Amino acid sequence: MNTPQSKLTRRSFCKAALPAAMAMAGLPRWARAAEPPEKLPPVRTITRGPKHHWFAYYDKLEFDPTCRYVLGMEVDFEGRSPKPDDVIKVGMVDLQDGDKWIELGESRAWCWQQGCMLQWRPGSKTEVLWNDRQGDHFVCHVLDVATRRKRTIPHPVYTVSPCGKWAVAPDFRRVNDMRPGYGYTGLPDPHTDEPAPKETGIFRVDLDTGEAQLVVSLSDIAKVPFPGRDLTPMKHYFNHLLVSPDGSRFEFLHRWRGPGVRSFDTRMLTAAPDGSDVRIVDPSGYTSHFIWRDPEHILAWSRHESHGDAFYLYEDKTGGRVEIVGEGVMTVNGHCSYLPGNEWILNDTYPQGKERLQSPYLYHVKTGKRVWLGHFHQPPEYRGEWRCDSHPRFSPDGRSVVIDSPHTGEGRQLHLIDVSGIVG
Repeated sequence: MNTPQSKLTRRSFCKAALPAAMAMAGLPRWARAAEPPEKLPPVRTITRGPKHHWFAYYDKLEFDPTCRYVLGMEVDFEGRSPKPDDVIKVGMVDLQDGDKWIELGESRAWCWQQGCMLQWRPGSKTEVLWNDRQGDHFVCHVLDVATRRKRTIPHPVYTVSPCGKWAVAPDFRRVNDMRPGYGYTGLPDPHTDEPAPKETGIFRVDLDTGEAQLVVSLSDIAKVPFPGRDLTPMKHYFNHLLVSPDGSRFEFLHRWRGPGVRSFDTRMLTAAPDGSDVRIVDPSGYTSHFIWRDPEHILAWSRHESHGDAFYLYEDKTGGRVEIVGEGVMTVNGHCSYLPGNEWILNDTYPQGKERLQSPYLYHVKTGKRVWLGHFHQPPEYRGEWRCDSHPRFSPDGRSVVIDSPHTGEGRQLHLIDVSGIVG
């Protein structure tokens, strides 16, 4: 690690012998785990072609509080970047009415990896929200699916607080300029020639009034030293924000590229809702996917000198305690989240082996047991910006999981996995 204050502890796990039958099971080498193959849970495809459906990112509320309705997006093409005039439909699937697709609206502000930030509003039984583009700015729609009453906030959102009253968002123009596929087309970055502008960064948005306030600027964070590298000539941006379970803080990734940086470097920080009390939680430069376990800890894929690339549990403090998680089992970077109760971690893999299989799974924290939820083929044309990550999302009761996958041959679609027999 790059910080001497950080303390790394090791959690050991039982590793059973690899049975000979596993080698004959047809799984790629990475999937030949230290446990025998188990019967996979039931999977039901809940959307169908000819149009394509997906939800995108893994850290948002896809299910309504009753677990009946599942949000999704609909598009009639794949295999290229979105253009400013490309419009997608947003809707929901009624799991209790033959998986009926119910259209809710449309968006001109979306990307393949994170969609239009479509999600249920926390604390509400009937409200959903998503981003759109109107004229020369991005906005957020808030729709009551029961009354169909819609209002529009003059600022987009990324992640919403657990109380549902406020959200935070990066500058999507900047994100798209720095990493196409994660921001929105249609509006250029007005600060594209500035390495670290002070006028933009992370905004806090009031979901009732629509008022937005800049709480963390790129200029301020770029001035925070990074061990072993001069950040002055680098071009900076923020992405991947997430509010803590109690709403007391939010996490964000600070990324930059420039001379000597092939792709981009990353560090993980947290701040109070007003942008104060900024903490560098992971200064390694390698932070990837993450999730809050509780208000004081964040699970994230990163790299450390003693253990290399792995999932680590970080204490939300600068120089805080760090603990390796899932060693020998959760050995591939994926999109992680905790099921209610924090007993199970839901995760997945990128396409692995010649078969290009994506494999969502559940990891039991106490015992170190991994349970596969399926192995889904991703055709080779799904690469780069328009790949289709499975991005597993769970229902509020923790008994169902939905993934995005093109394995049925109808393009990307939503698939429901029943995990009730695993989690009880």
